[in-house]
Amino acid sequence: CASVAHGEVVVIVSSKSTITSLTPEQTARIFLGKDDKFPNDETAIPIDQPEGDDTRDEFYLKVARKTASQMASYWSKLIFTGEGKLSQTVKGDKEIIKFIAGNPSAIGYIDKRVLLDKHVLKKSIRVVLTP
Repeated sequence: CASVAHGEVVVIVSSKSTITSLTPEQTARIFLGKDDKFPNDETAIPIDQPEGDDTRDEFYLKVARKTASQMASYWSKLIFTGEGKLSQTVKGDKEIIKFIAGNPSAIGYIDKRVLLDKHVLKKSIRVVLTP
């Protein structure tokens, strides 16, 4: 079993969002397509990293307790049965930050180390979970 842990993953929302924290279970339900709303009943739009991305693999392992192959199988089954649709994918941590900053309903995840970059718009996002 190969180790994926390159950095710590954090779950983020827009600073305009009313969400201030989430549990791993609440976050997993949103990203697994089981909930389309945050606990406060506001719409939740999950934004994924591309398949094969280390941050994505680490996120799903820590939050949903599923490996990349288990996630691929999970989504194949949901899409085949018509019970689910894939999350929107945005490539790269900085692009996810930009997208989420402008969308109070969006939720995504990034490598925590990106927050150390002085060029990242930290005031435009809020960390709601560090799994």
